Amino acid sequence: MPRKLGRTTDNRMALLRNLASDLIIHERIETTEAKAKELKRAVEKMITLGKRGDLHARRQAAAFLYNKQTEEDNVIQKLFDDIAKRYEDRQGGYTRVLKLDARQGDGAPMAIIELV
Repeated sequence: MPRKLGRTTDNRMALLRNLASDLIIHERIETTEAKAKELKRAVEKMITLGKRGDLHARRQAAAFLYNKQTEEDNVIQKLFDDIAKRYEDRQGGYTRVLKLDARQGDGAPMAIIELV
């Protein structure tokens, strides 16, 4: 059962799409623990699509991720060309969630999620 994160479905999906795109670009982000655990599910599916590498997988990934442009390339290209090649011998477990101290303002448990 997925976490609802106190949001409507549209808002929650937009949040996950944005976080997943940022994680693929930066390969390490800091967020709350609950968001990191949900993000792990989404990013692992995207990397599995990247490992498949066919046109249908590329279109499925493009439908979920935001196509953010960076200086060197975009999210879809980085996922399929760089990240998928890195994990071609690995059967899952592409991300790591490291717990941090609670956030100062509201005491929310924080975590770092990164690609292994």
